[in-house]
Amino acid sequence: MQGYIVMEPSTADTAAPSDPATMSGLELLRAWADNPDDARPSIGRLLGMRPVRVDEGSVSFAVTPQPDFANPLGTVHGGICATLLDSVMGCAIHTTLPAGAGYTTLELKVNYIRAVQTDDGELTGVGEIIHVGGRTATAEGKVFSADGRLVAHGSTTCIVFR
Repeated sequence: MQGYIVMEPSTADTAAPSDPATMSGLELLRAWADNPDDARPSIGRLLGMRPVRVDEGSVSFAVTPQPDFANPLGTVHGGICATLLDSVMGCAIHTTLPAGAGYTTLELKVNYIRAVQTDDGELTGVGEIIHVGGRTATAEGKVFSADGRLVAHGSTTCIVFR
């Protein structure tokens, strides 16, 4: 995967925010990236998702498949890649939003390219904005296997609440 950057520590305050509504999306995500072991319940904690890079309009997260992620055929359930895509694409949009603004997914489109074994190693999702408007935003994303092969790609439309 070209352009893959390991995230450097940001200048954001590493303490958990007392009120996330007072932070921009970029500040909030960088605070999480600086403290990824935060014990607050979240989908990221449940799946073991880790921030790799957080920039304005672009994020990368990684997850290592576990045996519990298997579908009945023994490969990684497609919902894992869908969740990783939903997370990186939504968070790419979130990095562009000011404090107090929120968003939610209106539409998620996922294309699966190849199956992933539960012992294939880390999956990395990369999300990048396409457009952020006053009420809607769009983004695209890709999931790569540990050996850099494309596993899945997708797009999203989110509604923005300001």
